[in-house]
Amino acid sequence: MRGIVRDVAVLVLATVMGLAVVLAMSVDAAHPATPPQCTNDHLSASYHGGDAAMSHVYGRIVLLNTSDEACWVRGYGGLSYVGGGDGTQVGTAADRTPSKHPRTVLEPGDKVRSRVVETSAAPYPKKKCQPTEVDGFRVYIPDETRAQFVAHPTTGCANAEIHLLAHKAYR
Repeated sequence: MRGIVRDVAVLVLATVMGLAVVLAMSVDAAHPATPPQCTNDHLSASYHGGDAAMSHVYGRIVLLNTSDEACWVRGYGGLSYVGGGDGTQVGTAADRTPSKHPRTVLEPGDKVRSRVVETSAAPYPKKKCQPTEVDGFRVYIPDETRAQFVAHPTTGCANAEIHLLAHKAYR
């Protein structure tokens, strides 16, 4: 009799453990351990101005996860001024300020920020700077090939030798 009870107990335990493994596998399939990398389909870009000092304006580009799923970002992306009413780049793209660039998972509604430093075109000689009206920023999400436009009227330098923008990695 003892042998039968032991065999039944082993069979019940094996059945319960097998069921637990099947349930765990179905949960993992429904919620992958690693979300996809964020794309323009996940994120919306905006600019938030901040402090100003000595011909500089300090602000940030904010990426908001507007999707229904988590995704991740890491790194810098791209940033430049655009103008002419048609997205023509004004001057050179933003320099990358050395900073940590961790992989950040964004749940729906979460944000990451990239600190932006804008240098005023005013101190530069007009002949060298070639002042040009700017409509806003062209913002590339890290590893994305399509850009988003973010309105930000200002004045830039058409001369690509003058670097007016710098930004940090998204965090």
